[in-house]
Amino acid sequence: AEDVGREVARRGAVVVCGGLGGVMEAAARGARAAGGMVVGILPGNDPADGNAHLTVAVATGLGEARNAVIARTCDGLIAVGGGYGTLSEIALAAKMNKPVVGIGTWKAGTPDGKTVPPVQVKTPQEAVEAIFRLLRLAPRLQY
Repeated sequence: AEDVGREVARRGAVVVCGGLGGVMEAAARGARAAGGMVVGILPGNDPADGNAHLTVAVATGLGEARNAVIARTCDGLIAVGGGYGTLSEIALAAKMNKPVVGIGTWKAGTPDGKTVPPVQVKTPQEAVEAIFRLLRLAPRLQY
C-alpha cells in the first residue's frame, strides 16, 4: 500500500483513502513521502482521528457508509488486501462504473460466471499502471 501511494503521488494524482490505520495509513505515508496530497474520508466525527499522513481529513460521521463517499470521490480505485470495507468500496466503485484494480484482494463474479472488477495484478507498479491505463480508456464521469 505504501508503494501504491508513492506511485500514485509521483504521477501527480491525489490519494483518497479511509484515513485511518493499516493499509490506509501506509498508502497515505507513501503518497506524502513522494510529496503528494492525501484526502482521508473518516468514519467518525473528529478529524483528529485521521492518521498523521493526511493532507485533508474529512470527518463524515457516517461510519461504514463513508465507503460510498470514498467510492464517489475517487476516479478509480486500487484495492490492497482488505476486509468487508474494502469489498464494499470495490462494489460501490464498480456500480459507479469506475475502474477498479486489486492486489491480493477480493475476486468477484456474476451469478452466470462472468468476472467483474477488480482487475487483479501482483505488484504496486502494475496496479498504478493499470489504473492509469483504465482511466485513460474511461470517459470522465460527470458528477
